[in-house]
Amino acid sequence: MRNSVFHNPILPGFYPDPSICRVEEDYYMVCSSFVYFPGLPIFHSRDLIHWELIGHGIEAFNRLDYKNCETSLGLWAPTIRFHEGTFYIVNTLVTEGREATRENFIITSKNPRGPWSHPIFIEGADGIDPSLFFDREGRLWYCGNYIDDRALYEGHHGIYLMELDPATFQKKGERKIIWDGAATRSKWIEAPHIYYHLGYYYLMAAEGGTFTNHSILMARSAAIDGEYEICPRNPILTHRHLSLEREISVVGHGDLIPTQNGEWWMVLLAVRPYQGRHFNLGRETFLVPIRWEEDGWPRVDNASGLVEPLERRPALTPFLPAPAFESDSFESGTLSGMWNSIHPLEESAYSLKERPGYLRLYTKPETMDDICTPAFLGRRQRHHVFRIQTAMEFFPDSPQDEAGIVLLQDNRFFYGFTLKKAPEEFFLSLYCYKNGIHKELAKAALLSKALSEKKEASASKGVPDNQRSLPRLYLTVAGDESGYHFYYGFDPSSPIPLFLGADPTLLSSVANEGFTGAYLGMYASSNKKKSAGYADFDWFIYEPA
Repeated sequence: MRNSVFHNPILPGFYPDPSICRVEEDYYMVCSSFVYFPGLPIFHSRDLIHWELIGHGIEAFNRLDYKNCETSLGLWAPTIRFHEGTFYIVNTLVTEGREATRENFIITSKNPRGPWSHPIFIEGADGIDPSLFFDREGRLWYCGNYIDDRALYEGHHGIYLMELDPATFQKKGERKIIWDGAATRSKWIEAPHIYYHLGYYYLMAAEGGTFTNHSILMARSAAIDGEYEICPRNPILTHRHLSLEREISVVGHGDLIPTQNGEWWMVLLAVRPYQGRHFNLGRETFLVPIRWEEDGWPRVDNASGLVEPLERRPALTPFLPAPAFESDSFESGTLSGMWNSIHPLEESAYSLKERPGYLRLYTKPETMDDICTPAFLGRRQRHHVFRIQTAMEFFPDSPQDEAGIVLLQDNRFFYGFTLKKAPEEFFLSLYCYKNGIHKELAKAALLSKALSEKKEASASKGVPDNQRSLPRLYLTVAGDESGYHFYYGFDPSSPIPLFLGADPTLLSSVANEGFTGAYLGMYASSNKKKSAGYADFDWFIYEPA
């Protein structure tokens, strides 16, 4: 039984809006990344179950201007396609508000691992969730979402199609509306993808918004720009009629892929909620089998017609990618692909070389509550129950300096667990930030003024930074559905509780109307002041329970 099934999700944690393509026996998938950099994570698999992170579509510092995007803006749903030796990713950069500036661009590469080209922005391509389709004549079509100016009801959007010049990626001819959301009374219809099968062009889309009413719809036409017939069984997949206490909820935004063996599968997003409608892991990537019925319409090919936590395996040879380590000892000269910054973080803000074997974060003036690029390097929370621990060496030079761990939903909702300086002592502070309100939850005095003076004396004698007598502080956070639990100490095996049961809903995506999942990471700041300070992190451990 164990060898015949797999566990959903196939990508746990904040990996939403999956898009997939196949090249012979190799499968490639890309997901949204919003403001996190590097952007557009790209994965490889051969069995659709086990995936390895192989690169990012946006990884060069100067590729895009994030324009001070708040956390739920930035790079929204991408599509990846392969045609005649070239990989294509089309994507939307959203700035200045969720329904404000939406610029669509294409990047290309001969190798999905990169490097990827500079973005080419498409004039006249508005809306979100763009997709590409190469027809049998080699023509290139762009399909996207638009906001209907008539606004006949809340969320009145639609899907349009236009041909692109395959050399310039610019509009060729007029664009045509192929699905006015009013025809199905669809709210926020989005995520269009076109497939050619059984003599028809099939148009798959999502509707209902990306939370509790999410769903997947289907239409078809004999001509790609023709009149599309709506599937009489729509939605072909949804959980919106089920309790939010169900293990898997909020399903939608999918992409179809046929295997080399003739099976069809759908990758899609969904969430795993707790306490009713809360979820901290963000929207994750799931996999379901698809069957084409005799009437030519697809359905989910299992007994329930739903996304299940246990599903039968694809008829593909098992794939064993290189192990993906959840922890980091910072022995490499470059950052692991697990780490993200908020907006592109300048390399001058951190170093893996100043003290080999350590990550050094410099105390930048930027803070977590601003729409900016703070000195923060984080990774996704990928499990409901987990533990993180880091070994930090840090002497705050002023009361403005702080460094430690941050647990983040976005710049409006986060926990800070940091070492700070008072006139006569150093202390550890746990605080929460909620919609502009900073509240300290717990505090522990750690180091005396005498130890600070010892550090200053050591510096005056010309002792190099990495040879000074620095205290090593171990910061630990355990998480479960009851909350986040914070510990500290000078011995990693003897953590001291500082605060237990911090409210988990502070980092809930749906409670805070955010599109991203929780991030856990290392942070340093001088809180609007100039500083020459830094914090050294020897390692960062992440352990799922």
